[in-house]
Amino acid sequence: MARTRKQVAQINVVPMIDVMLVLLVIFMVTAPFINPAQVELPSVGKTSQAPQKPLEIMIRASGEYVLRNRATGDNERVVAKSALADEIAAVHRAAPDQPVVIAADKSVRYEEVMHTMTLLQQARITRIGLLARPAP
Repeated sequence: MARTRKQVAQINVVPMIDVMLVLLVIFMVTAPFINPAQVELPSVGKTSQAPQKPLEIMIRASGEYVLRNRATGDNERVVAKSALADEIAAVHRAAPDQPVVIAADKSVRYEEVMHTMTLLQQARITRIGLLARPAP
């Protein structure tokens, strides 16, 4: 009886590991010599128009809403929450390109800020921003 021998296919991975280790050493040695690229930022020319002064909607911790129109130099005036949409729409009709910013006290719930933003979107105001104090 003759035995048939099966050939076993094997892949020797030792040479591949050697090559990978050599590449790893090369990268580790050359990495400290590579200078990080400097980012060339584009320069911007001065604009011919002064930035528009915004309409500020302040939400105080007590829950009252205060409007201040910086474009007309109006003083702060307290507005009822129910009349806020009408007041904003009136200002927006007079100056449709004027940005509107929301300045809320840090203790005001985020839900109130989102509700105010929803009112602004319903009044079709597209330039909406949030005011924040920069970190010290």
